[in-house]
Amino acid sequence: MKFYDCNTAPSPRRVRIFIAEKGLDIETKQVDLRTGENLSDAFRALNPHCTVPVLELDDGTTLLDSNAICIYLEETQPDPNLTGKNAKEKAMIATWHRWAEWNGFTPVGDVLRNTAKGMKDRAITGPHNFAQIPELAERGRARIGHFFDELDERLGDCAYVAGDRFTIADIMAIVAVDFAKWVKEEPGENLGNLRRWRETLAERPGVVD
Repeated sequence: MKFYDCNTAPSPRRVRIFIAEKGLDIETKQVDLRTGENLSDAFRALNPHCTVPVLELDDGTTLLDSNAICIYLEETQPDPNLTGKNAKEKAMIATWHRWAEWNGFTPVGDVLRNTAKGMKDRAITGPHNFAQIPELAERGRARIGHFFDELDERLGDCAYVAGDRFTIADIMAIVAVDFAKWVKEEPGENLGNLRRWRETLAERPGVVD
């Protein structure tokens, strides 16, 4: 297998943490997003969506999405379990994973891509150009604040995002929280549950980036 990564990008980080938690050793190739390597003909041949991460399997199959890659790795290396051990737990983890992605990760992306000068006409990832929409950035900042508050409330009820153990939902949430620093948004000092959880996760080797 070969993992196409970019150390500075948040989406591949989700998979890097997953790989580290599994204790896997996968050949890695860095893709330079700053120079537009992901838009090159060579990379387009690998991934027409022009995004990272990508996992290329030994038979040449390419998995083009963080979630798909994690599903594959969970099936092929089931321990330690990160996505659920039974139907109920899988559903709960999927619920909170999706919640963190939609309410945390996505709004940060909206702010970044609709404000950064270097992303002019690149407001959406992929092969096509789209103009920035300032209103989406404004809405995104409001959503980030709600995400922090709701995450803190959730972590007042349980030790981890989806329950009493570390799962892929925590990976998604911590990547979203750290990604928010890119747009100068951080949880307030009053969010003690979030702060406790963040300190706990910092002790995990996979989360240190």
